[in-house]
Amino acid sequence: MLMTTQANRYAHALMKAREDGSLLPKLSRSEPLNLDDAYDIARSILTIRIAQGEHPIGRKIAFSPLKAAPQQDDSAPSYVPFWSTLYDSSVEYAMGNSALHSLTKAQLARVETKLVFKLGRTPEPDITLEGMADCLEWMAHGFEVVVSPFKNWEFEAADAVAAFGLHRKLIIGEPRMLSRQSRHNLSKVLSSASLSLSRSVAGTSGICAAGFGNTLMDSPLHALLALHQQLQQQEAFTPLQAGEIIATGSWTRSLPVKRGEVWSSAFCQLNLPGLNLSFS
Repeated sequence: MLMTTQANRYAHALMKAREDGSLLPKLSRSEPLNLDDAYDIARSILTIRIAQGEHPIGRKIAFSPLKAAPQQDDSAPSYVPFWSTLYDSSVEYAMGNSALHSLTKAQLARVETKLVFKLGRTPEPDITLEGMADCLEWMAHGFEVVVSPFKNWEFEAADAVAAFGLHRKLIIGEPRMLSRQSRHNLSKVLSSASLSLSRSVAGTSGICAAGFGNTLMDSPLHALLALHQQLQQQEAFTPLQAGEIIATGSWTRSLPVKRGEVWSSAFCQLNLPGLNLSFS
């Protein structure tokens, strides 16, 4: 376990690097850092950001390969799930399913594709997968801009948890309200759906990646249930609450982005509109 003073020191160093757009050595290089230590740092960051006037509004779920590398392999066999806090300052809704994001001071920015849920009611501690679906108010497509304060995107899972979960901005598209009937088969529908991701720059465009809803943990709904169960074991953090927005794991590998690019997504077998995200 990290001492509180040490967790605070790491928290302030990560926040300063984010503010400056600078890079740091990975935290686990200088001393052993496990996931419990990383969540202690995340808790310190949460306390600091609330004190600065930011408001937690949800969580993001992500999956880190056991050994992250610059070119992530979709077929990598072992992933570590982790979560981080979403704030009102880092979430926005895309008007007309189009948005613009500035890469100023972004640390090695990449883009990921997400399915986003809003909880209409608070899940019970021992809730089932079907019960979790009944808690949902709506779902939407989202782009998450992720960044790494660690050179070459090389880090351990604990480093990623401590570093804001690598989160910079979540852009959410038009929500789809969920009826009782649509919730009933939601896990199966999401497992069979797919998504394509394309990039346009300087008059040329092409598909860069494709993914499926069952890429990690069988479906985004399974990932949400796993987050709920994990939070039951983390007394330092508040369990999931009604009104929270949850961004589930990426359907595709994360891809580097540059100014002047426009990224677009499209679903197959899922009634959700795609998004267009321009970078400046």
